[in-house]
Amino acid sequence: MVKETKFYELLGVSPDASDSQLKSAYKKGALKHHPDKNAHNPEAAEIFKELSHAYEVLSDPQKRQIYDQYGEEGLEQGGAGGGGMAAEDLFAQFFGGGGAFGGMFGGGGGMRDTGPKKARTITHVHKVSLEDIYRGKVSKLALQKSVICPKCDGRGGKEGAVKKCTGCDGRGMKTMMRQMGPMIQRFQTVCPDCQGEGEIIRDKDRCKQCNGKKTIIERKVLHVHVDKGVQPGTKIEFRGEGDQLPGVEPGDVVFEIDQKPHPRFQRQKDDLFYHAEIDLLTALAGGTLYIEHLDDRWLTVNILPGEVIAPGAVKVIRGQGMPSYRHHDFGNLYIQFDVKFPDRIGSAGEEGPEMTPEDVAALERILPPRKDQQLPPRDAMLEDYPLEDVDPTREQARARGAMDEDDDDMHPGAERVQCASQ
Repeated sequence: MVKETKFYELLGVSPDASDSQLKSAYKKGALKHHPDKNAHNPEAAEIFKELSHAYEVLSDPQKRQIYDQYGEEGLEQGGAGGGGMAAEDLFAQFFGGGGAFGGMFGGGGGMRDTGPKKARTITHVHKVSLEDIYRGKVSKLALQKSVICPKCDGRGGKEGAVKKCTGCDGRGMKTMMRQMGPMIQRFQTVCPDCQGEGEIIRDKDRCKQCNGKKTIIERKVLHVHVDKGVQPGTKIEFRGEGDQLPGVEPGDVVFEIDQKPHPRFQRQKDDLFYHAEIDLLTALAGGTLYIEHLDDRWLTVNILPGEVIAPGAVKVIRGQGMPSYRHHDFGNLYIQFDVKFPDRIGSAGEEGPEMTPEDVAALERILPPRKDQQLPPRDAMLEDYPLEDVDPTREQARARGAMDEDDDDMHPGAERVQCASQ
């Protein structure tokens, strides 16, 4: 049962007319009332527009369902009443834009694209290692999605067995009233007859494969191409590979590239950053540094004797960074050096005493001379103090003790009050 029959009466069909019957009725009425054939009848243009609007609504399954349930008011509230396709555009599309009436409106005209409804987009984060981004790879990723049940073609049951719920008039929601004292409260709740589906299917008529749900779960394997040098945050789309629902376009699947942290390298766009720790001897006298790259190669980095690598110094190897995304060049590899100083220096070894005079003389001969310092006056009183290693635990306890003393000094309030009252 439909709420209104105006559109059906305009086309001259019954409310249960099939798509082919609607199409035939519109074709017949549009040809009969087209303004080109009825120049003497000014009402023909208005009838022609009404016919076209009626057919536009009833030929769309979603709009027809809304019209059947709520009438024209429902279409306007649902946003389908004021827009849509103009009568001349619909006629031009229906008849191919040619024929005897093709030139009345300046050709075929343009159709307004309101955009079909679409199922939700499935979004996944694809975590990729820096090695895979450097070399490129194809990932096989499996996902589960809803697809139209092939056995019942998304009806949920046998053809003709699916009925609109009379309890909620197909809306899935019911308005209930509850008396609270002198007040009557109105509220909406899920229809208990159809469980919010808006349709009733008898258990014996339900599809055995989807159990009346109209969709089934399917496992799909997608091949995600991770290009060389792809940037984190890049989205790879698979259109139409998402969930399927009756009456709407299939959704999309989107994979967002997320770069995993790396134990050796940090990445900034196309450049790589490497932290290298070398000993003091290598920093002063030179040596060889070996770096394992992302493609199983080992880079040999030679530090020349006397080059002197200062703590925190940054050097660059050009062209050994990341491949540029969809280009044919590479970024740079930047190396930051951390010079590890020994605990003690001396030819007697770590277990022996401080440096011997011979060790000191050898260093003074190799290294630049000491920086001149301002000496104290001859009559100044001198005191010797040793250096000690800092004990963090002891220093923290000392700091807490100083804070406690400051808190005690902050409360001489009684004396202040006494002085103020005198």
